[in-house]
Amino acid sequence: MVSSPDCLREQFKILQKDYQQQLPSKIGHISEIWYRLLRRPDRVADWEKLHCLIHRMVGSGATFGMSELSETARRMEGYITDMMAMKSHPTAAQQALINTVLDELKQMAIGPQWQVIGGIVDQYSPEEKKEVKSRWRGEESWRNVKSKKLIVLIEYDEEQANDLRVQLSCFGYKISTVKELKGLKDAIEEMSPAAVIMDVMWPEGQMAGTEIIQEIQGSRNWPLPVLFISARDDLQARLQAVRAGGAAYFHKPVDIGSLIDKLDSLTAHETREPHRILIVDDELILATYHANILGKAGMVTEVVTDPMQVMKSLVDFKPELILMDMYMPGCNGLELASVIRQQDAYVSIPIVFLSVETNVEQQLTAMHLGGDEFLTKPIEAQHLIAEVKSRVERSRIVSSFMERDSLTGLLNHTKIKERLSIELTRAKRQQSPLAFAMIDIDCFKGVNDIFGHLIGDRVIKSLSRLLKQRLRKTDIIGRYGGEEFAVILPDTDAIGAAKVLNEIRSGFAKVRQLAQDNHEFSVTFSCGVAAFPEYSDANSLNEAADKALYQAKHSGRNQLALAGGGLS
Repeated sequence: MVSSPDCLREQFKILQKDYQQQLPSKIGHISEIWYRLLRRPDRVADWEKLHCLIHRMVGSGATFGMSELSETARRMEGYITDMMAMKSHPTAAQQALINTVLDELKQMAIGPQWQVIGGIVDQYSPEEKKEVKSRWRGEESWRNVKSKKLIVLIEYDEEQANDLRVQLSCFGYKISTVKELKGLKDAIEEMSPAAVIMDVMWPEGQMAGTEIIQEIQGSRNWPLPVLFISARDDLQARLQAVRAGGAAYFHKPVDIGSLIDKLDSLTAHETREPHRILIVDDELILATYHANILGKAGMVTEVVTDPMQVMKSLVDFKPELILMDMYMPGCNGLELASVIRQQDAYVSIPIVFLSVETNVEQQLTAMHLGGDEFLTKPIEAQHLIAEVKSRVERSRIVSSFMERDSLTGLLNHTKIKERLSIELTRAKRQQSPLAFAMIDIDCFKGVNDIFGHLIGDRVIKSLSRLLKQRLRKTDIIGRYGGEEFAVILPDTDAIGAAKVLNEIRSGFAKVRQLAQDNHEFSVTFSCGVAAFPEYSDANSLNEAADKALYQAKHSGRNQLALAGGGLS
């Protein structure tokens, strides 16, 4: 007997709903195995089980019309495959990738994505949603929205604890201080902090801090982010901290700047940007094949079959690596690499040649003219993925040192000016507005003179953090120098930019800055804004914003001035 289309449709809806309801436990099982592997990466059976479970989710998600779930699982499968091939403990970067994907899968299990799937409307009742969420609640990790800024400081020295609490609070962290080891495990479970700062030495023993943390870590389903602090700086103490799962070790007196940087990296669980790969090959089928391989590994690709069109992709797509054929009509790979390397903005982009060329002299010539690696066709998928990933990761690390300000993590002076030229070129081609703002902290010399340079650095970091929180991901922020910042706002006119920056200016003036002696003070900034197309090149745009900033300063500070306009 053949079922009717309506009957088949109803059966599919039932199976689909059952699958959705089972998702929390399925993803929870995957999470449990992953966190177990972080403690015991030598368990081959667990790696195989993890790969099997996530591979099944790729297929089952697609079968039930849940394409987003399937694609996210596919990304994780690629990461797991790479780690299994390496046969070593997952690196910090690899752990961050898996943790990010797991968070995305968990959100999908309780999010609104399931309400319209594959054209089938499936409205959960409030009771059903409650049931799904309650089923999932037990699998939530420490990356809990409510506790993402809570830090547990475990320190028996009251003076030291109070000093650290005051300094960490300046950077927006909520600090809960624990002064004894008794009942520590239950306290940590109850508070579910974003991270723990633990002193190594206690009256109970020279290594009591690492010993109790190691005990706590062994009883958890996922690792607890721990930063150790200690008066000891010997290898034995540091080794014990590593064995206890410590993410960092700071020798007293603690460098607060370094401690804050580590806390920021542990608690800022933003989705990691996928690698952007530009593929230049006149054979469309082959280029598409390589794009599919890299795409399945979680990368974003763009294919250019005409080498004469590369410059447009360099500006618009902003690739992190160029995968290029050697022999193409009109312009071969060697010539194209030379042209790209002539431009300062693209000197650091890795260029990987992919060709059937086996002549060693030709390969060396390619490297001499700007290539970073030479791969020979045909190439196995995993080899291509590994080579591209390692090159991009290394490039990101090097670029961070070269392009970023060490205090704030923002783009440095040279890079922000370079980005202004690139964004202006894009705005001209797309005929879209672009705003450029110069920001300067008011009376900053007085802050350094009165409170010291450490407090001054905190003020600078607090403004950089506020700018990153309040501006869009597409906006580009740089530290222009000293207490001066620059902001590029694509697709934004002068009035729109002024409105956003005025809100940030008003908010920054309300932030209470804290000196070491618990003295509170506030700081303001002044801002100048100029925009394209009123100013048509990078130099005039920069100069106009700088003059507007001077006008805001000259008119009383804590103001915003528009180039060629008034104050606000």
